[in-house]
Amino acid sequence: MSKILIIDDEQSIREILSASLKDEGYEVLTAANGDEGLGLIKTFGPDVVFLDIWMPGHRDGLEILHEARRLYPDIEFVMISGHGTIETAVKATKLGAYDFIEKPLSIDKISITIVNAINYRQSQAEKSALLNKLRSNIAIRGDSQKMMQTKQLIAKLAPTQSWIFITGESGTGKQLAAQNIHYMSPRASRTFAEINCEMIPEDLIEGEIFGIEKGALPGVERSRKGKLELVEDGTLYIEEITSMPIHLQSKLLRFMQERKFTRFMGQEIVKSEARIIVSSSESPEKAIQSGSLRQDFFDRLSTFRLHLEPLRNRMEDLTSLITHFADIIARDTGENKKLFSDGAVALMKSHSWSGNIRELKNFIERVYILTPGDFVDIHDLRFAGLVESGTGTESKITEMQTFREARAGFEKEYLEKKIQENGGNISKTAEVIGLERSYLHRKIKAYGIEVNG
Repeated sequence: MSKILIIDDEQSIREILSASLKDEGYEVLTAANGDEGLGLIKTFGPDVVFLDIWMPGHRDGLEILHEARRLYPDIEFVMISGHGTIETAVKATKLGAYDFIEKPLSIDKISITIVNAINYRQSQAEKSALLNKLRSNIAIRGDSQKMMQTKQLIAKLAPTQSWIFITGESGTGKQLAAQNIHYMSPRASRTFAEINCEMIPEDLIEGEIFGIEKGALPGVERSRKGKLELVEDGTLYIEEITSMPIHLQSKLLRFMQERKFTRFMGQEIVKSEARIIVSSSESPEKAIQSGSLRQDFFDRLSTFRLHLEPLRNRMEDLTSLITHFADIIARDTGENKKLFSDGAVALMKSHSWSGNIRELKNFIERVYILTPGDFVDIHDLRFAGLVESGTGTESKITEMQTFREARAGFEKEYLEKKIQENGGNISKTAEVIGLERSYLHRKIKAYGIEVNG
């Protein structure tokens, strides 16, 4: 049962409106002035409040609205007035009112407004819950001093409208940082889009970002919007900005200054309020020296610069990252979570992790594939291809090109090792590793494993 509060100094309006809404099944309370209404909002907890603008006393309805919205942001307020103006309605909307209704009141309109307000409130609550879940899923992990500083900087930058330049080696989490900035900002409910300049042919980048005019290229029979236009007032994340052609850096710089652009081969002026976040794995200073990054473009972008440290410089975060990725993999695969021994963690800390967070995540996935038990020790890591830095004995499996090839290589190596450990006894091996004997036989045949026993 939804709760409705009516705040109006006219007794007849309170009585008629209250009786009508109670007949429709709502729980209704009334107040004769703003201060009494504020007290009931606190104790009654209404879903929708009907608030008269003009009431006797030292505070009018707009002042009560301003205070109530600050204290109770989840409640919808509908302003009512017998002599309202457009200026008053606009002011009420800016203060957070859901709607504005003029007297004399129509019960039908009141009922429709309540249904719409409650639906809107529910949709906002659902959207907020989804955003909170998303923020939790993309949360940046690590409690080292460097990561705490990074998180603090992201929290400061996110609410602003500033464009941001993210730097850091490949795999350090630049995309994740960009997502955090977007979903912690007032644009969180808007579109987040991304484009990687390194993965797109140079002659196609302009169309991807700015769009293509009708007839600009063979087969283009209608105008196509680019990501800059599609995100509207959301966020566009451009990866590997130093791979963007110089003339497009100039075009993007003009957009930053004017907030308008033209599509590829187009004349029509297109406006956008998109926020831009760019990143580079290459040092911007080196890119400027080599001529792949414009100095003025970099100067405009680097007002706020976020640098992500490589994993080797913050090894104190490794344990929490292992736990995080293990939780994700166990949840996604339905497997039990694996426990990494102290020795295993120590070995992982001795590794250079040149691929940073991405390499660590991929390696833990490999460990889950190759380790049958719930306990991961040093020999399991070595079997999965991890070696101490500087030994020069990386597993041949890691050199395979595709995941399917690698997984087949993992399985073959693993089965050969387990069969050997069990003296070639297929039944015993199947029991030890938790496979059906017939399934193990099919694997042995498929991989051409020789069994001596």
